[in-house]
Amino acid sequence: MSESIETQESGGLSRRTVLGTAIAAAGAASAVMRGPWGMASAAEPGSATISGSKRYAMKKSINLWAFPYPEKMSLERCLQLAKDAGFDGIELNFDLDSELSPKSGTREFTNIRKMAEKIGIAVSGLCSFLFWPYSLTSNDPQKRARGMELAGLMTRAAHDLGTENLLVVPGAVHIPWRTDYEPVANDVCDRRAKEAVTTLLPLAEKLGIHMNIENIFFNGYLMTPMEMASFVDGFQSEFVHVHFDTGNIMQYQFPEHWIAYLGKRIRNVHLKEFTKKGTDSSLEAFRPLLDGTTNWPAVLESLETASYRGYLTFEYFHPYLYWPEALIWQTGDSLDRMLGIK
Repeated sequence: MSESIETQESGGLSRRTVLGTAIAAAGAASAVMRGPWGMASAAEPGSATISGSKRYAMKKSINLWAFPYPEKMSLERCLQLAKDAGFDGIELNFDLDSELSPKSGTREFTNIRKMAEKIGIAVSGLCSFLFWPYSLTSNDPQKRARGMELAGLMTRAAHDLGTENLLVVPGAVHIPWRTDYEPVANDVCDRRAKEAVTTLLPLAEKLGIHMNIENIFFNGYLMTPMEMASFVDGFQSEFVHVHFDTGNIMQYQFPEHWIAYLGKRIRNVHLKEFTKKGTDSSLEAFRPLLDGTTNWPAVLESLETASYRGYLTFEYFHPYLYWPEALIWQTGDSLDRMLGIK
């Protein structure tokens, strides 16, 4: 994104820079404990699937971060490109300085929904990077309050955009890339996160918005599928689920194991390709789909066993500098092959 209020309020760092720093920090720690990524994972597939793939009844989606929006493409152009490339849905991102921000209201978001409907593509969900600068578990009460305010606006925006899915990062023990985030004790983080979701839940239930909790390894919170299941189940609400991200745990764990345990708690899915080859643990460890070491056959079978029929949303933070539409078409083709459409 171009320089914006979001960049300013994130301490001058973009999402892409921030995530790169976080993963690099985690990678450095991993190198000390485990050494470089020289050994192939036991969970890596032994051979590529060439033909005769099983057909899976899941839906194709892509996150707006894969597009050069708003620098080179309008939102309408992004929606149309996703549709042309065969995607069923597109995940939009709420920030502080775009059409998808507090600067817009019900009228503007409804117009975006109508534009998507006219093009023929669904809004598969809404997510935001703002849960980091305004963590719901921050030791700074003003930032917690701002985070709650923004989360409420996101909930209303999701409703107006015509999606039932809002990705929620409930809190963080530590945010490695932020110098202004004081580490939060684990028990305090857990208490604040539960209080935040409890407070936000009535509006979500009223508007029919599912608060889908994302798994993230570098925030030091909800680090195992058992912890995630306990957190989600504790609200006893049909509007609190899991937004499962395959790449966010690949550095240390395996997505197929999480899926098998979480099962029907999963309501939305990010496909983030990750490679364990070499020693690079920066943002470059996230790759275009299929250009990594994720055991996709095992992941898809785990989702199938869990009777998952929702969106598989490709999330990537590097729009191609030249011919950016190529990434969208390549991803659509890769998903077709993974799902047995081709």
